Amino acid sequence: MRKCELCGKGILRGNKVSHANNKTKTVWLPNIHKVHAIINGAAKRIYACASCITSGKLIKAHSGKLAF
Repeated sequence: MRKCELCGKGILRGNKVSHANNKTKTVWLPNIHKVHAIINGAAKRIYACASCITSGKLIKAHSGKLAF
């Protein structure tokens, strides 16, 4: 569920490094939203990241734009 279905952006894992060079495990989650989009001519509910939504990589199902 934590993966963008358009670009594949997902969870990043790594270490937080303090000023004293202490390392602790951490997880960075992507900004994922459930949106209604037009996929192959049909309205479908998908998970998309905020950067894909704002860049126009998908067409929302309730917007007035045509998917041609």
